[in-house]
Amino acid sequence: MSLRDDATSMADELVQLRHELHQEPEIGLTLPKTQARVLAALDGLPLEVSTGTRTTSVTAVLRGTGRAGTQSETPTVLLRGDMDALPVTERADVPYRSRIDGAMHACGHDLHTTMLIGAARLLAAHRDQLEGDVVLMFQPGEEGWDGAGVMIEEGVLDAAGRRADAAFGLHVFSAVAPHGAFLTRPGTMMSASDELRATVQGAGGHGSTPHRAKDPVPAVAEVVMALQAMVTRQFDIFDPVVVTVGQLHAGTTSNVIPDDAYLEATVRTFSEESQERMAEAAPRLVRQVAAAHGLEASVEYLRSYPVTVNDVDETAFAAKTVAEVFGPARQVDLAAPLGGSEDFSRVLQNVPGSFLFLGAVPPGQDPATAPMNHSPLATFDDSVLPDGATLYAELAVRRLAQLAATR
Repeated sequence: MSLRDDATSMADELVQLRHELHQEPEIGLTLPKTQARVLAALDGLPLEVSTGTRTTSVTAVLRGTGRAGTQSETPTVLLRGDMDALPVTERADVPYRSRIDGAMHACGHDLHTTMLIGAARLLAAHRDQLEGDVVLMFQPGEEGWDGAGVMIEEGVLDAAGRRADAAFGLHVFSAVAPHGAFLTRPGTMMSASDELRATVQGAGGHGSTPHRAKDPVPAVAEVVMALQAMVTRQFDIFDPVVVTVGQLHAGTTSNVIPDDAYLEATVRTFSEESQERMAEAAPRLVRQVAAAHGLEASVEYLRSYPVTVNDVDETAFAAKTVAEVFGPARQVDLAAPLGGSEDFSRVLQNVPGSFLFLGAVPPGQDPATAPMNHSPLATFDDSVLPDGATLYAELAVRRLAQLAATR
């Protein structure tokens, strides 16, 4: 039987596991119940399993038996699946909805975890076809916690005894992408993500006599607009920058001028150069606008995730694999990068690889109007689980064979 046939035969088990994960979502870097389920699902497979010290990560190494040679010569492929949920209260009407108030797998990481477990079982069953080693990276803390960065610091890229030669990640969509379509592109795949936090400090007073106070509200309002003007006047439109102010706080009532005003913004950039420039330009703008009003500002600029950049050759390989395994119609070239961000970008900074999307819109829903990832109404179709597991496994088997042939 083929890997795809084997994956289809375990579909019911994968669905059950995904539902169990969905019902008990955990947030951040500490996911003890999720980790326990992953370890139980991997138990009995011929894997070298280790867990994180700063996170509840799981790293599993499968040694292929299809190639002889020293460990230093053995090619290695890394496959990643993230495990954490979001601080969202689920409103989707599904029988396996979250049992944890204020937590939900609204981004589909429960599917990623399940698919990677499925791939582990497939690869273990076809171990004699593996001409190298596979590192299975079960990662907590993708949603803003930089779990990939922590796992890299703890050695996941070298878990097989040498640096991985190629790395692949997969992410489902509850909207936008057609059902069952695999989407990817070479080069920039997703934006970098940073955060701007600023407090404009004034001096409070009575709303009827603003000249006797130092009002921070007009200054912070000007900052909001100046940030938008800055990205259109100081940055190339073909290397876009997106600044969205998501929090803006000042005052307690209509006739009191507050002492200070606060804003938080997300900053998305699509090149390393623009990310570096924004880290200097945005804080400078806030301080100088405040100074123009005779005020001061304290500014934090928090670097989060770098740009997700797919290797050209690895992406061509991944697209070819999709077309050969599932048919050319299932392989879709993504026309432009997405404004979301991913800490798999840190893996791709160190190892050539590719990140792919998989459409998981439930039957009967229009991808153009279905609730998007992160929505409390987001739902994902279980039927994509075997295909996700298959693709993970096929990427490993085929890429290891290619690498082995060149050594």
